[in-house]
Amino acid sequence: MGRSWTTRRTRTLRTLGLGVATLIGAFAVGPAPVAAAAPAPAWHLKDTQRGDVRFRGLAAVDRDTAWVAGSRGTVLRTGDGGAHWSDVSPAGAAGLELRDIEAFDGRRAVALAIGEGDASRIFRTDDGGATWAESFRNTDPKAFYDCVTFFDSRHGLALSDPVDGKYRILSTRDGGRSWTVLPSAGMPPAQSGEAGFAASGQCLVASGPRDVWLATGGGASARVLHSADRGLTWTAAETPLPAGDPARGVFGLAFRDRTHGIAVGGDYRADQPSPRAAAVTGDAGRTWTPAATPPPAYRSGVAWLPHSRTAALAVGPTGTDLTTDGGRTWRTVDPGSYDTVDCTRDGGCWAAGEKGRVARLER
Repeated sequence: MGRSWTTRRTRTLRTLGLGVATLIGAFAVGPAPVAAAAPAPAWHLKDTQRGDVRFRGLAAVDRDTAWVAGSRGTVLRTGDGGAHWSDVSPAGAAGLELRDIEAFDGRRAVALAIGEGDASRIFRTDDGGATWAESFRNTDPKAFYDCVTFFDSRHGLALSDPVDGKYRILSTRDGGRSWTVLPSAGMPPAQSGEAGFAASGQCLVASGPRDVWLATGGGASARVLHSADRGLTWTAAETPLPAGDPARGVFGLAFRDRTHGIAVGGDYRADQPSPRAAAVTGDAGRTWTPAATPPPAYRSGVAWLPHSRTAALAVGPTGTDLTTDGGRTWRTVDPGSYDTVDCTRDGGCWAAGEKGRVARLER
């Protein structure tokens, strides 16, 4: 254990720089060398002054800049590491549930509101949230949009629960300024009772210019669907995560490249166990292997640590877990409640959740 831990840490120091290396080292299972002792990185709560809001949408731009979106139509933005927050909520959105937000930088972002019928909407801002344009409002009473993701600053997709037996996908080619429903011919049939979970903004995730995955629950099996052509055609794969109940399934996905991914979820009810709360894939989601030592409870969000091939964080209402072996084994490192997590290329990691909780990983 000590030898492999030291090897991983040395390699990480060379690849990532001291900040992320220290994070992995402090959280890794096993004792650290005495010479490497340092204050352990931990979540540091940032005062949003919005204890009445649950933030399930999170877009981390860098260590200093992040956006959060949540209940009561709330969007907040910080540019100084969370020391101060600006309320940049869309005008007239107070009655909406904003469950996902994707940001390109500190000025441009796209936010998704969920709900039946016209409660599902998409907004875009180009001026840091000073003004928002409503770029989509759902008119189909059978549709319910859950998540949005982007391949780059122009191309993105949004996911709706099944309509007439198949998941519905919206597509944008102009950064979220306009949206088009994609043809459903390439979408496999949904299972009975199957849907997406708008729990963390991670039920639809992209990696690279064309690959995208969607997570499902509520059906006989918890599935992940994959498209390699920006949502035109899809293949479905079963995962070992809990299924067979409307409260069970895959709640969050993270891919570090087009082949290696992690799925987290379980049963979101606090009184129900989630014995297989995580799984991994090394073949773009064609097959999924259960974690040998999974998180101890339901998890809704997951993120790879920046530039790492082996380290990731998973979050949920009962804590944060760390893996240093690509998702095979997990260790709880913080007991706080968070719904979603996001990490940036400069080494910043953020988490958000209930009662206005937003935190950044710091020493």
